[in-house]
Amino acid sequence: MPKLELVSHHLCPYVQRAVITLLEKDIPHERTYIDLSNKPDWFRQISPLGKVPLLKVNEEILFESAVICEYLDEITPGSLHPADPLQKAKHRSWIEFGSNILNSIAGFYNAPTKESFEQKCEELASKFFWIEQSFKGGYFAGEAFSLVDGVYGTIFRYFDVFDTIGEFSIFANTPKVEDWRQLLQSRSSIQYAVTEDYAQRLLIFLKQRNSYLSIALLDDL
Repeated sequence: MPKLELVSHHLCPYVQRAVITLLEKDIPHERTYIDLSNKPDWFRQISPLGKVPLLKVNEEILFESAVICEYLDEITPGSLHPADPLQKAKHRSWIEFGSNILNSIAGFYNAPTKESFEQKCEELASKFFWIEQSFKGGYFAGEAFSLVDGVYGTIFRYFDVFDTIGEFSIFANTPKVEDWRQLLQSRSSIQYAVTEDYAQRLLIFLKQRNSYLSIALLDDL
């Protein structure tokens, strides 16, 4: 096994995807956290896009979470992707959909007005309803945990924190998705993909957004 170092950020959901894969496959690794608002020179010199995660494989550099997760999956036994090409492609499609949901989450916590905030709530609820319609229960593929579960575990983690702020009814009409959320929340790889102070760090980040949600947070202080 090559020496692996994951260059990370405490809040980045794309980093969490890679960590979950590392933990699921029981791969020895080191994690190095950086401040993305003050990127160190050594990071700028090795990151073509200036983003995390980066995976250092001995002296080689991999970037983009999907690439990193698939590399980690391929170098270890027991794939976290379906063997069937069509099913694998479908999983990749829903992983991309998860990335789109992350964009909507950013719009949710950055929305400047009550009206735009409520629109983002509806947008998120609508996207989860797409999943609800095709979801059968258990993990995404049934009994087996897969890469797509890891992606949504990082998405649902946001709502664990949002739930401490208020009731936004995003999962009100998606009971199967809510059950999936609870199942993933209990999985150790998802729990340990972040540091113990994740929720505190996220709340601090949200309060600094100068958004409708941040004003609600500050009013509660």
